[in-house]
Amino acid sequence: MTVFRCFVEKKPAYAVESKSILNDLHVALRNQKVEAVRVLNRYDLENVDEEDYIAAKYTIFSEPQVDFFYEEEAPTPDYDEYILATEYLPGQFDQRADSCAQCIQLSSMKQKPTVKTARLYYIKGKLNDDEKKLIEETLINPVEARIASLEKPETIIMSFETPELPPVIDGFIKLDEEGLKKFLKEHGLAMDLEDLKFMQEYFQKIECRNPTITEVRVIDTYWSDHCRHTTFHTVIDDVEIQPEYVKDTYLNYLDLRSHIYAGRTPKPVCLMDLGTIGAKALKKYGKLTDLDESEEINACSVKIKVDVDGEDQDWLLMFKNETHNHPTEIEPFGGAATCLGGAIRDPLSGRSYVYQAMRVTGAADPLKPIHETMKGKLPQRKLVTTAAAGYSSYGNQIGLATGLVREIYHPGYVAKRMEVGAVIAAAPEENVVRLRPEPGDVVILLGGRTGRDGCGGATGSSKSHNIESLESCGAEVQKGNAPEERKLQRLFRNPEAAKLIKRCNDFGAGGVAVAIGELADGLVIDLNKVPKKYEGLNGTELAISESQERMAVVVRKEDAEKFQELASMENLETTIVAEVTEEPRMIMTLQGEEIVNISREFLNTNGASRHTSVVVGEDQPEEEVQVESLRAGMEKLVEDLNICSQKGLAERFDATIGSGTVCMPFGGKYQMTPSQVMAAKIPVLDGETDTASLMAYGYDPELSSLSPYKGAMAAVIEAMSKLVAAGIDPKHAWLSFQEYFGRTGDNPEKWGKPFAALLGALKAQAELEVAAIGGKDSMSGTFEDIDVPPTLIAFAVSTAKASRIVTNEWKDK
Repeated sequence: MTVFRCFVEKKPAYAVESKSILNDLHVALRNQKVEAVRVLNRYDLENVDEEDYIAAKYTIFSEPQVDFFYEEEAPTPDYDEYILATEYLPGQFDQRADSCAQCIQLSSMKQKPTVKTARLYYIKGKLNDDEKKLIEETLINPVEARIASLEKPETIIMSFETPELPPVIDGFIKLDEEGLKKFLKEHGLAMDLEDLKFMQEYFQKIECRNPTITEVRVIDTYWSDHCRHTTFHTVIDDVEIQPEYVKDTYLNYLDLRSHIYAGRTPKPVCLMDLGTIGAKALKKYGKLTDLDESEEINACSVKIKVDVDGEDQDWLLMFKNETHNHPTEIEPFGGAATCLGGAIRDPLSGRSYVYQAMRVTGAADPLKPIHETMKGKLPQRKLVTTAAAGYSSYGNQIGLATGLVREIYHPGYVAKRMEVGAVIAAAPEENVVRLRPEPGDVVILLGGRTGRDGCGGATGSSKSHNIESLESCGAEVQKGNAPEERKLQRLFRNPEAAKLIKRCNDFGAGGVAVAIGELADGLVIDLNKVPKKYEGLNGTELAISESQERMAVVVRKEDAEKFQELASMENLETTIVAEVTEEPRMIMTLQGEEIVNISREFLNTNGASRHTSVVVGEDQPEEEVQVESLRAGMEKLVEDLNICSQKGLAERFDATIGSGTVCMPFGGKYQMTPSQVMAAKIPVLDGETDTASLMAYGYDPELSSLSPYKGAMAAVIEAMSKLVAAGIDPKHAWLSFQEYFGRTGDNPEKWGKPFAALLGALKAQAELEVAAIGGKDSMSGTFEDIDVPPTLIAFAVSTAKASRIVTNEWKDK
C-alpha cells in the first residue's frame, strides 16, 4: 500500500519545546552559536485509506490553531540551517506512533494502521563539525534512538523471519571449570560460576540431559539478585566489628534471634534476616497486630479502619518502594517512567488502587559542565532533567498524584543514579481474595504485548555499571505505556473482577518466566499464545522479556470467560496462556515442543548457597567546617544543592490528581515552605471519608557516608519524627526500607556497609517499637571503582484523620 508522509510543527508562539532545546544547546556548546531551533514531528503511515488519512490531517496529526502542517515534503532549510533527524531504535515502544494509530482506528472504525514517527531538528547557526557532533550527542541517547534517514521508504512494515526453536546446548553437562567460565562470559549471564556449576550438576544428575538456551536464560533470570535478592540471602559466616556501639547492637541481634527462632531451626545470619527480624520480634511480642500476611508478598499490607459517611469499614492499606537505578542511568526517561510504573504494579497486583506517589532520587552535581562528563556516562544534567520528565509524564498520564519530590545530591551518585518511587494504595478488604491455585485453574495474561525491549531487565539490573553499559544495555530499558496501566487500575478496582482473582503477579523483571512462574508450583505455559508486539520473537525472548503494563492472574477455569468479558470492557486484551498442573514443574512449550521443563524444587533453591565474611570498620572522621562569619556560613549553606529550593523540580509533578491530596507539596502564605510529609485521603468510591494516609522519608547521605550505622538509625528517626510532627501516633506506623549500596563482591569491608546500616535500622526499630514490614534492595551501585554512598532510606507510613493533620508552615494563629 501507499506510504503517506506528513510533518507537523508548532507555530512560533507555541514552540515552547524548541525554546527549551535551544537553551539546552547553549549550555551543551558553552556558546550562543545556535541562533534558533525548529522541531518537526514526522509521520509515515501505511495500511490506511486515503480518505481516512485526509480526515486525520487537522484532527489527529495537527490543530490548525497552533500547528503548521506539511505534506510529503518538509520545509526547505535556510542556508545556515542543518537538519538532524532522529527516530527510536527498532523494537522500542513509540507512544506517539501508537496513540496516532489508535486514534485513526477509532475515527475510521477500520483496521489499525502502521505508523512510524521521527523528529526533525532544524538548527540554525554557523557550526563546525565538532559542534554538530556535540549537538547530536545532546539530542540523541544511543540507547533508545538513532539518526533517521530523510528519504521516504517504500514500506514501513517490518518483515521478520520465523525463528527456529531454541537450541539445546550440546556438551553443556560435560564442560569442565574452564569451559563453564568461558560459557559464562560468552553468554553474559548474571549468575556466578558457583550457580552455573550448581545448574550443571542438576542437569547432569537429575535431568540427565543438556539444557536448552531458554532454560539457561530462564534460570539466570529467576536467580538474579533483582528477583531473588541473592546478595541479601548470602550466609554471613564471620563477623568482625570495630566500633563498640555497633558490636553491642550485633550481640543484641544474636540474642533476639535466640528468642525469635526458639524451638525451630534458625534462619542463617544474613542481610535479609537483619532486615526482617525487627518485624518478627514486634509481631511475637504482640505489638504488630494490624499486619496483613499472605503468600502474596508484592507489597506491604496492613489492616486499617476507614470511616465512610461516619461508618468504619475494613480496608487494606498497601505501600511499596521501588528503584530503577540501572535503567534510569542508561535511558533516563524510560527508566524513571517505568520506576513509577513498576512501583504501581506491585500494590496493584494485590488488587489495591494506587492513589499517591513519592519520588526520592540521588544524583551527582548537575551543574557540572557537560564536557567534564565521565566516559561511558550520560551528563548529570541530562539525567536529572530527563528522568524528572519521564517520571512526571508517567504519573500525569496514569492519573497519580505525586505528593512529595526530593532530589539528593552527592558526588558518589556519579557511580549510578538513584531513582526511587514509593506509592500508597488501598482497597476494601472484602475485594481482596487470596486462594492457593489448584490443578485445572488457568492463567490469564492481560494488558500490553511482548516485545524485545525488556529482555534482560532483571539480570541487567543485577549487574554493576561499566563503560560498555550504554551500548550493550539499551534493549533492557523499556518505554512505559501509562494509559495501558491505567486500564489495569480501573479493572482491578472493579469488585466483580477483583473477587474472581485467586492470585496475581505483575510482569516486572523476568517476564513470563517469573510473573507466571511464581504463581503456582506446577504450570504448563504455551508461549505461542503470548501476544506479541511484532512477529519474529524467539522462545527465549517470549519467556524472559519483561513488560511494564501486563498482569498474570489465576482464576478458576469456569470464571475465565467472565473475567475476560470484564477486561474487554476496559479495552484490555486478555489471553489464557497457562494451566496449573499437579506436577511441580515449570514447563514452557513453543510450536508444540517443550523448550523449558524444570522442577520447582530446583528453581526454588535460588542457586548455589553463598557465604561471605563481614568487617565493619571504624566511622570516617567528620570534616571540620571553617567559616569566617555567621553570614558567610549561611550563604555557603543556602548555596548547597541539598539546601536550596526544589520548587522548580516539584512543579513538574501534579499533586492534585484525584482531589484527595491533604498536604500540598509547598505551603504557607507564599507557597514556599516544602511539606515534610505527603498525605491523601483514602480513595473511597461512594461517600465521604476523613481517613487519610501519610508517608515520610528519612536519609542523609553525608552522615551515612561517615557511618552507615548512624545514617540508617537517623533515617528511621527522621522519617518517624516527620510523622509525629504531623500529629501521628508513633505506635501506629510502619516502615519500609530502600537499600542501595555498591557491588559487594568478595570484599568483607564492602559487605560491612549494608550490614552496619541494617544493624542501625534494627536498633531504631527496637527503640521506637516500629517495624519495617517491607523493603527493596539494590546492590549494584558501582561504576568501575566508584560506589554510591551507603544508602538506606526509611519510608514511614501511617493513617490519621485528615482534619487533624498538622502541616509545617507558619500559621496566622
